[in-house]
Amino acid sequence: MSLVANMSRVAILIDGGYFMRRLPAVQPDTDPRNPDAACRAVARLIHAHFTRINKIVRFPHSRQLLYRAFYYDAKPYLDKGHLPISKRGIDYSKSDTARFQLAFHDNLRRTSNLAVRLGEVRRDPASLWELKPAVLKELLKGNRAFADLTDDDFRATFRQKAVDMRIGLDIASITLKQQADTIVLVAGDADFVPAAKLARREGLKIILDPLWRQVDGALFEHIDGVYSGFKNPKAKGPKSEEASQ
Repeated sequence: MSLVANMSRVAILIDGGYFMRRLPAVQPDTDPRNPDAACRAVARLIHAHFTRINKIVRFPHSRQLLYRAFYYDAKPYLDKGHLPISKRGIDYSKSDTARFQLAFHDNLRRTSNLAVRLGEVRRDPASLWELKPAVLKELLKGNRAFADLTDDDFRATFRQKAVDMRIGLDIASITLKQQADTIVLVAGDADFVPAAKLARREGLKIILDPLWRQVDGALFEHIDGVYSGFKNPKAKGPKSEEASQ
């Protein structure tokens, strides 16, 4: 029996918050405020990964290699509140951020072989607002006075809930159900390590795509390779198409 016949599929898991933070750096021509453009960038990243792996495995059709891609994010905050200084009302459901996320998530749901996993966004009533870092520095230096602060000097405090948990649960589920033998994880921190340990003990390969951000050396103990699906934005010439790290 051939290697292809014995080969399982690849699952691609994307940490959406991390992806959107890195998107301007790795895809500078993509407007991160445009839901359609952002969705196309996700599709390009997925395509790049399973196309590269298919060069090794050589399925008759590269899409046969993909078990499923997963995009993890948080629902937009849609409640109402009040600004910190003026106390004027604010409706977060009408914000540009909420409109973008709703449209973006809807576009992702229409993408074939892509599952959208959404956590929650919450606010702690005890700390709804925090000073922007630059403003805090000016206050500490004595260049600003508390009495002169305005609404624009603060930013709302939002906390994502259950996003990392969903990533871990899917890694465990894919592993224990033997739905894939390779997981490509697009992420930038070590929150996935416990789930990655389980997957690797069960024989799966874990490939990390940090989107060209430096990887902590300690993480190499828990992954099987590092590869960025997008080309290196700092590279020039023909070699810029090579994305391995």
